[in-house]
Amino acid sequence: MSLLPLEDIPGPLPASTAGPDPTPPAPVPTPAPAPFRLPSAARLVTKVLTLLPLLLIAVWAAVDWRAMYDGTTRLASADPWWLLAAFFFTCLGWGTAALVRQGAVPDRLPTGLLIASQFAAGAANHALPASIGAHAVTLRFLQGRGIPLARATASLALYSLVRPIAKTCVLLVFLISFPEILRSGQLAPRGWSLVLAFGGLGLALGTAAVLLTLVPPLRRPALRCVRTALTDVRQLHTMPSRILALWGGAAAAPVLQATVIFSVGASLGLPLSWAQVVLAFLAASTAVGAVPAPGGIGPVDAATVFTMVAFGAPMDLATASVIGYRVLTVWLPLLPGALLLSALVHRKVL
Repeated sequence: MSLLPLEDIPGPLPASTAGPDPTPPAPVPTPAPAPFRLPSAARLVTKVLTLLPLLLIAVWAAVDWRAMYDGTTRLASADPWWLLAAFFFTCLGWGTAALVRQGAVPDRLPTGLLIASQFAAGAANHALPASIGAHAVTLRFLQGRGIPLARATASLALYSLVRPIAKTCVLLVFLISFPEILRSGQLAPRGWSLVLAFGGLGLALGTAAVLLTLVPPLRRPALRCVRTALTDVRQLHTMPSRILALWGGAAAAPVLQATVIFSVGASLGLPLSWAQVVLAFLAASTAVGAVPAPGGIGPVDAATVFTMVAFGAPMDLATASVIGYRVLTVWLPLLPGALLLSALVHRKVL
């Protein structure tokens, strides 16, 4: 006889203990391994754009290292207070560029990011000709602020149009204000210089007209851009703050650049007055500023040295002043500007 109280068991045993289940559970499917995917195009482009400025700096430093070495050597023996003044006017130049960019857009742009974008645009501007790099950076910045492509492109066109007009007006003001320092026989363009200048202008206008006539897909975006630009110009010129920022900044920019050259020259003992250096730079940049060199380096430098020598400056001091100007405005801010450009691209500000 069993001693277990079998009669107190309330019911049959659970099914799990009664025996094996005749229908086993379906096996759990194992997840298939994720296929290998290449990084997206946007991510790849972002990485390339992040590293591209540093690569361009390395290439440029390898090609043009002699100019950097000579300018740095000259500046090492210069008056540090005048160099500090030159650096101060260089910083004002970046703020002036941001001021003109704001004046070309009716929308309010964030001040800090705008100045940072223009400082970064300086690095791109000195790597590509005809200000293409600076315009590309500014275009991406404006689009990132929610400005449509047509209006952003129109603001770039307005910026590019206002700067030479304002520079020419400033040059005329200096010619009228300081007639005694003008040497028309040595500075006035003549002969083949005038032929090349007007020929280049006519070729550019003719090429644009032919492209718009023979390529219909370009006609509609061009007309849309012109209409948008005219609309924005009318709106901007009803806003006194935008008028002052646009035209005042465009007029002050070349004067500040020339003041940097004067400060560097004064640190080296250049025997020219401020008005002479400003007039020399304005005349040189107006005459050859349209040459598509990166940042105007090369043609503008040679023409500036020529005009300062025409005003009576020694060749070696004029050359050293322009080299020092390029060191302060190009080489010293180039690496920080490229790093800032990479950071803005990485943070998707551009």
